Amino acid sequence: MANTQGPQGNYDPAGSTQMFRAFVDDAPPPAQQQATSSGPRVGLIIGIVVAVVVVAAVAWLALG
Repeated sequence: MANTQGPQGNYDPAGSTQMFRAFVDDAPPPAQQQATSSGPRVGLIIGIVVAVVVVAAVAWLALG
């Protein structure tokens, strides 16, 4: 029978301490998170500009 030991040697039946440590160790550094956070914002702005151009072109064709 295998017993999972916590950081102070306390019994951890679910092994949640090891799963938590694995999750925390796999997290990317904060510098990478800031670099990727501006990406979706730029895509959203470009999408809005393209949508406005398409609506203007359709209105120009419909009214012209």
